[in-house]
Amino acid sequence: MGILYLVATPIGNLEDMSPRAVRILRESVLIAAEDTRHTGTLLKHFEIKTPLTSYFEHNKLTKQDYVLGKLIEGDVALVSDAGTPAINDPGYELVRAALAAGFDVQPVPGPSAPIAALTVSGLPTDAFLYLGYLPHKSGDRRKALAQIANLRYTLIFLETPHRLLDSLADLLSALGDRRISVSRELTKLYEETWRGSISGAIEHFTVKEPRGEFTLVVEGQQTVDGGRWIEEQLLAAIQDEAQSGKAASQLAGELADQSGWKKKEVYNLILKRMSS
Repeated sequence: MGILYLVATPIGNLEDMSPRAVRILRESVLIAAEDTRHTGTLLKHFEIKTPLTSYFEHNKLTKQDYVLGKLIEGDVALVSDAGTPAINDPGYELVRAALAAGFDVQPVPGPSAPIAALTVSGLPTDAFLYLGYLPHKSGDRRKALAQIANLRYTLIFLETPHRLLDSLADLLSALGDRRISVSRELTKLYEETWRGSISGAIEHFTVKEPRGEFTLVVEGQQTVDGGRWIEEQLLAAIQDEAQSGKAASQLAGELADQSGWKKKEVYNLILKRMSS
């Protein structure tokens, strides 16, 4: 029985391809790729002639049995368009199926845009939360951000150029003007990492048209005055609990205990939101 290898590939600079990754791709009986044309270019560069098949979101169910069948013959390598497979692609479902069928699954570590962006952000790296792409619609984005507004983890998101400014505006509204690092085109010719505040990022990318794929690294929730939440965090928590059905006095008491604010202060903010 073969091994399913999750092979990380370069996110831009081909020199980041590891010798082990090249060897595994050469020795496998099949390479399952998110985009065969993109991966075909990579294989041509490294003179790898292993058979290639597509495995992506819209054919994952029909291709799963085929890939598992190939694992009976020998090792299979799974790759994404760039970076580490099973992150923001259907690879995790193939991993689950392979494990359920009794096959071994092993990583071949390498490039990862979220980790690369985090390490150069200048923000805390000891505890972080990766959330992939933010929801497309502003209302859904704000609702999702309200749910994580009080977490102290450094937050990592992916974003497309045409949604970048709208997402930054929602980040500012939901999280407050936190520190942020915005990386684009990592390891490529026009690589850039901008660091500053969320409001500063909005100004920067309003003047400079967003281009390329972006990774946003955002500071986690910070407390002031010995643990007291900043107002933006308290407002986000009130928004998050708006549909809970709790009485204003009950909610004020609960949030006062969590936030370090006085119950009366929280109650007044709740009433202000209800009247607006």
